[in-house]
Amino acid sequence: MKELTKAEEQVMQVLWKIEKGFVNDILEHFPAPKPAYNTVSTIVRILEKKGFIDHKAYGKTHEYFPAVSKDSYTKDVMGGLMKNYFNDSVKQVVSFFAKDKSLTIKEMDEIILMIEKEKQKI
Repeated sequence: MKELTKAEEQVMQVLWKIEKGFVNDILEHFPAPKPAYNTVSTIVRILEKKGFIDHKAYGKTHEYFPAVSKDSYTKDVMGGLMKNYFNDSVKQVVSFFAKDKSLTIKEMDEIILMIEKEKQKI
């Protein structure tokens, strides 16, 4: 799966949230200062060429919707991140954040609890 640029990802985040919409609907969800209509329209067409978005035509107007789920894209991006930066090791990812001190004790406890629950499923 291709990676998204920051602008493309912003548009996808909106579409994943609203599930479907016209360019104006997408534009509505951007914070001020909003990008130009033509900018969003161009990004939407690029995303469609990349296979991330599809559309339903209503005459000359198109209603867009995600062709790739947020979960699918997240798994792909996280997989690449783990492979390229952490040698495909979840242990190294967790260790990185724990050592970086960006996790609170509460968050560490929650992670441990999630791991314990997953271990019980095995």
